[in-house]
Amino acid sequence: MDIVQQAPILMILCPFLGAFAVSLAGLIQRRWCYPLTVLFTAGSAYAGLGTLIQVLRTEGGVIRYRMGGWEPPFGIEFRLDALNAAIALMVVVVALLVAIYSRQTVASETAGKEGHFYTLFLLLTVGVLGISMTGDAFNLYVFLEISSLSSYALIAMGRGRAAFSCFNYIIMGTIGASFYLLGVGYLYIKTGSLNMTDIARILQEHGLYSSNSVRIGFLFILIGVWIKMAFVPLHRWLPNAYTFAPSTTSCLVAPLMTKVSIYVMIRIMFSVFNPEFVFGVGPRSDLVVWLAVIAMMVGSFYALAKNKLKMMLAYLVIAEVGYMVGGAWLANATGLTGAIFHILADGLMTLALFLAAGAIYYKRKSYNIVATKGLFGKMPFTMGAFAIAALSMIGIPPTCGFFSKWYLISGGIEAGHWGFVVGLLTSSMVNAVLFFRILERAYFEKPELPYEPGRQGKNALNFVERKGVDEAPLTMLAPLWAASLGLVLLGVYSGVVIDFISRYVNSVGFQ
Repeated sequence: MDIVQQAPILMILCPFLGAFAVSLAGLIQRRWCYPLTVLFTAGSAYAGLGTLIQVLRTEGGVIRYRMGGWEPPFGIEFRLDALNAAIALMVVVVALLVAIYSRQTVASETAGKEGHFYTLFLLLTVGVLGISMTGDAFNLYVFLEISSLSSYALIAMGRGRAAFSCFNYIIMGTIGASFYLLGVGYLYIKTGSLNMTDIARILQEHGLYSSNSVRIGFLFILIGVWIKMAFVPLHRWLPNAYTFAPSTTSCLVAPLMTKVSIYVMIRIMFSVFNPEFVFGVGPRSDLVVWLAVIAMMVGSFYALAKNKLKMMLAYLVIAEVGYMVGGAWLANATGLTGAIFHILADGLMTLALFLAAGAIYYKRKSYNIVATKGLFGKMPFTMGAFAIAALSMIGIPPTCGFFSKWYLISGGIEAGHWGFVVGLLTSSMVNAVLFFRILERAYFEKPELPYEPGRQGKNALNFVERKGVDEAPLTMLAPLWAASLGLVLLGVYSGVVIDFISRYVNSVGFQ
């Protein structure tokens, strides 16, 4: 048996088997949970790299892994092409970096629950990977629920309002999953198949695009996925859920859940259906793009009003969702290329920013933006990585944020949708204000010590300055810098990334 050929299934089996191993370790010796989690996520990342190489070397750029050798549509298959091979690799890289990063934050924020936490961590990785790789519409729902249930439990482990925020997330997540499942049911009624490739073939060969059942099914799936990705106006569950979750949970959930949901939307739009149907008989594309513009404005300006770093970043996730949804619905290849590139770029940007926020909280015991004063002197490596991620979020070259936004703006110009172009530029300018405000405080203002319980008054942060550098541990800095340098590398080699993405975009069939 060629181990390389088994890379797609090994990518999921590593965290799946790891969840069992970590669960047992949690009962026997909790200190084993962390190294086991890193080991199994590293195995998954290695398999992910092998899968991407396999896609590159395969004629046609598509590999199919059939469970048990059963032929679809009767059997379940993983189908990997240029779109989801890159997404799956992003997922395992994010999971590995967060796993390495998590040692101190899990020990301090969820002490005594390491076994439960890391088991759920690995199960969430399994679910998100399954969503990225499966070629079966119902199997996608199963993996969607695995990832959702895991994320609910991980968020609920937080303090303060975490339980209530998690409850809101559960309600909205359940509604979203129900809409998706109803939509798949409508498609199954008309096609008799759950395999995505087979559904697309039947819809085309039997001329079912004009069927009301197919249209309703598409709309139900779309609404369900929009809820899952927190697309405005279905976004209210996200800010509190991401803010009150434990630091490691936010670092894993924020870069992955919304991005993978956007991937699902793109996969349904262009692999199950086609541009003629989506932009012809589906929702009016210009209406969706205007909703995306509103999402950019809502996310950016709400972020501007927040004085908590983590809450600010959570609202920026909502704005970024607007970028990617708008790009996909511009109805041209340039916009779709920008949307897919931005999924990868924003995954790393969001990861780096939340990793930095967690490191700041670990040392300063506060998410208040006031606590960032003087941090370039106290935490120079953390703030240096934060600055790179901030520049990418604004869209400054040579970071990848510039190149993904370039394609999104070019797609907007090509589509003649100047509202999208102005909205994206305005949102980027607001990002500049947000991050330069923080960087200015961190560089020019006097540092302040962390909040101490029992200290009263509104000046509770103003203590006598500690001497010297007070940096985060190496296990937190290494993943943070890996993510930040990844933003630069992804920008420098943006041409290679675009060429790879174009393999999928060219197959979509834009006129």
